[in-house]
Amino acid sequence: MFNKVLVANRGEIAVRIIRSLKELGIKTVAIYSQEDRESLHVQLADEAVCVGPAKPQDSYLNMRNILSAAVGTGAQAIHPGFGFLSENSRFVEMCEDCGITFIGPRSETIDLMGNKAHARSQMRASGVPVIPGSNGFVADVTIAKQIAEKIGFPILLKAAAGGGGKGIRRVDQADQLEKAFGEAQREAQNAFGDGRMYVEKVMGNVKHIEVQILRDHQGNTIYFPERDCSLQRGKQKVIEESPCEMITDQQRKFLGEAAVKAANAIDYINTGTLEFLMDQQHQFYFMEMNTRIQVEHTVSEMVTGIDIVKQQVKIAAGESLKYQQKDVVCQGHAIECRINAEDPIHDFRPAVGTVNYLYFPVGNLGMRIDSALYAGSKISPFYDSMIAKVIALGENRTAAIQKLKRLLNEMIINGIQTNQDFHLALLNDQTFIDGNFTTDYLEKEFLPRWKREAD
Repeated sequence: MFNKVLVANRGEIAVRIIRSLKELGIKTVAIYSQEDRESLHVQLADEAVCVGPAKPQDSYLNMRNILSAAVGTGAQAIHPGFGFLSENSRFVEMCEDCGITFIGPRSETIDLMGNKAHARSQMRASGVPVIPGSNGFVADVTIAKQIAEKIGFPILLKAAAGGGGKGIRRVDQADQLEKAFGEAQREAQNAFGDGRMYVEKVMGNVKHIEVQILRDHQGNTIYFPERDCSLQRGKQKVIEESPCEMITDQQRKFLGEAAVKAANAIDYINTGTLEFLMDQQHQFYFMEMNTRIQVEHTVSEMVTGIDIVKQQVKIAAGESLKYQQKDVVCQGHAIECRINAEDPIHDFRPAVGTVNYLYFPVGNLGMRIDSALYAGSKISPFYDSMIAKVIALGENRTAAIQKLKRLLNEMIINGIQTNQDFHLALLNDQTFIDGNFTTDYLEKEFLPRWKREAD
């Protein structure tokens, strides 16, 4: 096992990782930008190293500075969290060159599956249906137009190294393509340091279903109950839950076995998530694989009692999984709300400022709040607007919804605007309560109605 691990991230995910590392008895090293010098993850870690100015390109994406921090503090491994360098194969190679263990897949695996275009090709080869689109990368607008004319508009332009809804543009007709391609490519380059793109057919009236796996160096693999991540705005998830009540036990087994088959085919190591779209006939189409921990890993932990981050660390250290598939039992229903510093009334405009009062509810079973907030903490314009994740576990979906509403009603974050009331409205929405919403529902139906009522 490692003696010291550097956490190459910030915010709530850095805090969450540091806590699990401490419970494993491992010394922790935080990195931070000049803007984040007073952040909670810096205060919680055993050591902290400044890696650059506020802009992510100069700090949290600065590979040389991060590796210098790891070498200088004697860290044996790096946990990347999600976003930033978590799916950057070049960074993994640099870790390997420095004799530092990257807590995640090998560099070649990230290049294969973390790269969305490569992943589609791999899944085709494995016999798993994929969404119609390009085979490989799309070099320029001319090629994108040819593919779009073949599969038909509307299409999605997507960053090959994407995640978190960045580097994605919907294009409904040919004359929008050139502008959208340039915007998506620039956004992808800024977010991931990789501007390569691919094309997918837009599929409407579908659910977004994903399956997380863990696989060790010995080839042992387990999959978790699926997550329903269909409530989305701007291609970013808003609420996630596990399991999906629209899926049967037989379909759950099919998805899990498909995920395991894909992981075994590429000798995958550590954790990863395969994402699918499910149409109204309950046919599944592979969309992409995320070769990292995800924001919504919390709901999988809540329904199974398995700490995924601790398992990541143990696998990276060479330990074999202590769980078999029969041990992964879904106990109840878990739902997560992403709390963002934003103004929902004004098109979810990002909010900045200082938290002058904070109250997170505590008490009772089946609740969890992941956050790096504290009274006095500052919300910066330089980073993602997510400031907390509120998760509730109930004996069934109805109980989870009720518990989540209680938590959101009790929670107080003063000094900045948040989407807390928006989440409460969504949790009280009948279509959400019924569970039959699709990826189009939030933007096309709920939001227009909610804005009219809010005015």
